[in-house]
Amino acid sequence: MSGTQRSAWAVTLAAAAFLMVTMGARQSLGLFVSPINTSTGLGITAISFALAVAQLMWGVIQPIAGAVADRYGPVRVLAAGLIVLAVGTAMTPFMTSTFGLVVSLGLLQAIGAGAGSFSVLIGAAAQHLPAEGRGRAAGIINAGGSFGQFVFAPISQALIAVLGWVGAMWTLAAVTLGALPLAKVMSSPKGSAAAPPASGGHSSPWHAVRGASRDRSYLLLHAGFFTCGFHIAFLVTHLPGEIDLCGLPPSVASWSLALIGLANIGGSLMAGSAISRFRSKHILAVMYASRTVLIAWYLVAPKTPWTFYIFAVGLGLTWLATVPPTASIVGKLFGVRYLATLFGLTLLSHQVGGFLGAYLGGIAFASSGDYQWMWYADMALAAFAAIVNLPIREARVVPVPAAA
Repeated sequence: MSGTQRSAWAVTLAAAAFLMVTMGARQSLGLFVSPINTSTGLGITAISFALAVAQLMWGVIQPIAGAVADRYGPVRVLAAGLIVLAVGTAMTPFMTSTFGLVVSLGLLQAIGAGAGSFSVLIGAAAQHLPAEGRGRAAGIINAGGSFGQFVFAPISQALIAVLGWVGAMWTLAAVTLGALPLAKVMSSPKGSAAAPPASGGHSSPWHAVRGASRDRSYLLLHAGFFTCGFHIAFLVTHLPGEIDLCGLPPSVASWSLALIGLANIGGSLMAGSAISRFRSKHILAVMYASRTVLIAWYLVAPKTPWTFYIFAVGLGLTWLATVPPTASIVGKLFGVRYLATLFGLTLLSHQVGGFLGAYLGGIAFASSGDYQWMWYADMALAAFAAIVNLPIREARVVPVPAAA
């Protein structure tokens, strides 16, 4: 393996470890909803609104952070994001109003986690890798985020039980700062400032955005990813509440979230590998269709711990495994020079769906006492996402010849 290859994979592994921390902290917040409600008395709808704002802001920051990283390099963006994430997490126990939670969780925590997430990390790795290695690298980075969910969910639940939710929040804030040294590993390759423009001759991120916004395939990709965000945000925010409605202990919720993360490690690696053999739009269509079938099964299944564990594993196989094929399509359409910016915008559409999934879930529970209609909406949107990806313009995959 050459020095360039070693550097590329070092960046990929560092990005995976970085995402493990930012996603692990972010995806465990659903475990804090009930304790925060008990402590503050704000109500599920108010807390859901703060977490819905967090879903939206995590998406809003993606293209902004991506554009800054594309222009100036990722190191400072990632370090600043991690510090803001820690500050927002540490401030949360001091917030006793809806506005306060919106500031700490909805703005600071979300902006910090978003600046250290997919668009910047996958964009940084792509600058170091040839085209045939990018899909696998995206899968590895994505698996790091899933491993973070697997690790952080049970740890967060244990911390809540031992230290209370306040102590658990402060501990998570301290842990996130431990990832700061990883940011330096992801510096831009030498000469990247003079990298050739992206496909289409775009000379800046904003020119690239204007060109992409007129591309039908790019817009269809956004529509499918929007529904993915709705699905994930609804579940990560309200699955613990659904489990509580079924009369099951909190440990079932924490292990369900952990199993989603564990299964998604395998799902992400498989998705990254499949990109080199199948068209990414077909991979996405199969993933979204499988969610429709899985939700239908869940609705008729008995609500036992094993039902939730099986459901969690099924969800986990496609949970965030949609990210590598989605990023792959963006790279195929427009090149990698402004991948962080353009994929960041795709993630923004994902998080607009996430805002609705988190907030409407809280409204549904407040108005009817359960999440039944949200499950129906989730199932219908997953079917829509499967269909809308099929017309995307994507060339057939040409296998790379084995090295002699």
